[in-house]
Amino acid sequence: MAHRVIQWSTGNVGLFALRAAIRHPELEVVGLVVHSESKEGKDAGTLCGLDPIGVRASRDTDAALALDADCVIYTATADLRPMEAVDDVCRILRSGKNVVTSSLIQLVHPSGFGPEVEKRIAEACRIGGASFFASGIDPGFANDVLPLVLSGLSERWTQIRIREIVNYASYDQPEVVLGTMGFGKPLDETPLLLQPGVLSVAWGGTIRMLAAGLGLELDEISQETEAQAAPRDLETAMGTIEAGTRAAIRFEVQGIVDGVKRLVVEHVTRMHDDVAPDWPQSEGGYHIIIEGVPRLVCKLDMEDEHGDHAVGGVILTATRIVNAVPAVVAAEPRPLAALDVGFVTGRGLMGD
Repeated sequence: MAHRVIQWSTGNVGLFALRAAIRHPELEVVGLVVHSESKEGKDAGTLCGLDPIGVRASRDTDAALALDADCVIYTATADLRPMEAVDDVCRILRSGKNVVTSSLIQLVHPSGFGPEVEKRIAEACRIGGASFFASGIDPGFANDVLPLVLSGLSERWTQIRIREIVNYASYDQPEVVLGTMGFGKPLDETPLLLQPGVLSVAWGGTIRMLAAGLGLELDEISQETEAQAAPRDLETAMGTIEAGTRAAIRFEVQGIVDGVKRLVVEHVTRMHDDVAPDWPQSEGGYHIIIEGVPRLVCKLDMEDEHGDHAVGGVILTATRIVNAVPAVVAAEPRPLAALDVGFVTGRGLMGD
């Protein structure tokens, strides 16, 4: 019997999650929550480019939670409203519905937002008899499950580095790219993402997830950042990034063990491939670099059906949580991390 799911939001990730859920042989979409009046009443299939499925989008969250469903796929943007998103998630869990989400990236490890939030979610899970799982591609599979699996090939290792390299010129998400990340803004203006401590919170759950899987005790989680300006006007899906404004960001979130940088999540993000030419280069994707014996380098590339790397990453964010729904529904009611969910495969997803 298929698991009945509700898709909560239809933004950049949400539309791909909806498409993946509709196509998944073990899932049945029975509800769709939207926030835009213009989308209300439209068929879920039509909204994500598929044939109609007979499920209409609604802004009525009470009605959605009254539906008979096993799981909610929660993809509402939470960058500027994390505690509101936590409130949403707790409400959903208390209603008896499991939750998978890519929104609260800090919670790839349940302690990522601190003990108070972890306790709130655990209590909501207990009341509703439901489970909670936060993941995606990054934070998520590319920097927790994949490096942990690769580390099992080591004789000895000294550092694990996960490096994302992405050109965001085609990523039409101005609230995140121009707002949270500060692209197109003066270099002396510090955006939310680069404020002191923000990266260590956002990717701290990932570092804790790695440390837990490797049996390490962290001294601290630290961060380093740098940025470069556009050498000329750059045309993007979100408009023009003017010459002299922020056009590339590089940061590291570091897990320090016994005073040594052992676990590193590194991001190199550009608005054009020729910006910051001295920084690491790639067509786009992830490099997992395990220093040790043997030295391991694994490259994970992705692209959508049109060859777009950035959109390919968005699809992976969606499919990671959608494909985990059966495992999350089957799990004991509690906040889950990737180590708890187990091996999620593409069973039933083979196409023509």
